[in-house]
Amino acid sequence: MRALITNDDGIDSPGLWTLAAAAADSGLDVVVAAPVTQASGTSASVAAIGDDGRVVSERRSLPGLDVEAYAVAAHPGLISLIACRGGFGGKPDVVLSGINLGANVGRAVLHSGTVGAALTAHLNDVTSMAVSLDVGLDGPEPLWDKAGDVVRVVLPMLLEMPETPVLSLNVPNADVRGLRWAELARFGTVQSRVDDVGDGEVELVHVYAEQSLVPGTDTALLAEGFATLTALRSVDRDVSRERALPAWPA
Repeated sequence: MRALITNDDGIDSPGLWTLAAAAADSGLDVVVAAPVTQASGTSASVAAIGDDGRVVSERRSLPGLDVEAYAVAAHPGLISLIACRGGFGGKPDVVLSGINLGANVGRAVLHSGTVGAALTAHLNDVTSMAVSLDVGLDGPEPLWDKAGDVVRVVLPMLLEMPETPVLSLNVPNADVRGLRWAELARFGTVQSRVDDVGDGEVELVHVYAEQSLVPGTDTALLAEGFATLTALRSVDRDVSRERALPAWPA
């Protein structure tokens, strides 16, 4: 099976290299295509860097890995889309995105470029998973191998799941107590605060969320030392909200 490995932290991220190694160790045929620069917070954007309509990529060698790799001047959502449409050597069987520096939890996953790449793959009928390591704002040393070990355990299950699932995996930056399915928390662990600085400028500051942790959510289980898995639903119709329509013309 062929795996496309991407991320939003860029081609030089050790988390990307760790994910590629875990996929290769699991017997997948790996190709890496990741942004040439940092692309965090880009969600499922299909923007490219440049203005001529062409997406530039260059071959790269990754430390300790004998895999095909490209640094791409584009956001991860576009990279995922290109791969699923046959770029980078053919359509993959699975897209793996990460390992992100920082957890992607709660409904804030909407904004994540790491998750956006996985959701884009799902929209194109490709099984996918976003992987994130819970490294906080204070910047402790990332324990990438902890996440890599969990990926090796989860991958066989992911590849056996029917109907092209899209999963979000979060791993604590510590010894892992176990693996749990988790609900999305209402907020992420980090939120944005808007500070009005005047003269038509607004400053966005990232702060830790102050809400209490709800049992069974991804934020709560991560805090307890569990790696969490959440099956995401991509763009879909919500029939539960539908009701009788007003008469037309009124």
